[in-house]
Amino acid sequence: MEPNNTASSQVLHDFSPRFRVYADGRVERLRTINIILPAPSHDPITGIQSKDVTISPVTGVSARLFLPPNPTHKLPLLIYIHGGAFCLQSAFSSTFHHYVSSLALEANAIAVSVDYRLAPEHPIPACYEDSWSVIQWVFSHANADGPESWLNRHADFSGVFLAGDSAGSNIAHDMAIRAGFDGGHVGGGVKFLGVVLVHPFFGSDQPDRLWMFLCPDTSGVNDPRLNPGADLTRLSRLGCSKVLVCVAEEDQFRERVLSYCEGLKESGWSGEVEIVETKGEDHVFHLFNPNSENAATLLKRVALFVNRV
Repeated sequence: MEPNNTASSQVLHDFSPRFRVYADGRVERLRTINIILPAPSHDPITGIQSKDVTISPVTGVSARLFLPPNPTHKLPLLIYIHGGAFCLQSAFSSTFHHYVSSLALEANAIAVSVDYRLAPEHPIPACYEDSWSVIQWVFSHANADGPESWLNRHADFSGVFLAGDSAGSNIAHDMAIRAGFDGGHVGGGVKFLGVVLVHPFFGSDQPDRLWMFLCPDTSGVNDPRLNPGADLTRLSRLGCSKVLVCVAEEDQFRERVLSYCEGLKESGWSGEVEIVETKGEDHVFHLFNPNSENAATLLKRVALFVNRV
């Protein structure tokens, strides 16, 4: 029998175990995710309410909102950007629904979890542009007259935080840089108080094949979006007053992240950076083993940052 060489079966780009791209343009993701619905009524276990909102009907960019039970005053506002190598996962997956819900509960904060378009179907910088559009939408509620009642009624816009894990940390960091070029303001005169970077993906000294494919306009290993420490002048514009950087001892990206922290201190940025390291753990361990003692400790540490700044 002749081998099947039709366009539908020919693999042009193999990025296993994440995805394959076929000659006919089809993208096959090799990791399945479990999408779950929000809980517009109270979650029976946590008491958290959640709902989905469409930010752009044109692009389909959306977000999931989380509201802690029985809010009696304005709450800190946390904008969360999920990881997944820019090409996997969703704000609506069970992994990130449960994590952001737990974080909102622990921090007693209203959370907005960004669902951006994924590469390679939507090459980088789509994820950055989508995340910025969600941030702009969130800040349109700063005067309590935006389209979403939860943000109007419950969000304290004097306490706004950005957070993310892995590639999501990379995106969150770039959003804070973008805000910094506007004097730290995003919209309505509002600023980010702090940024949480959990096991951020900032590349390495060697070309990253996946990044190069997903980001056709990249300048390479020193692209400041990939490696923010490569441009200290740009880094000095980081638009927040405090940064919490979480690293894992066994993470292959640990040294690059620690180098970033040193660069941030040397850049002339006037804020404070705090580093928290989890011993004996690997990259985003808290998502793979959320019920572990170390995951609970990390969750509490992030929540403390949101409440202490």
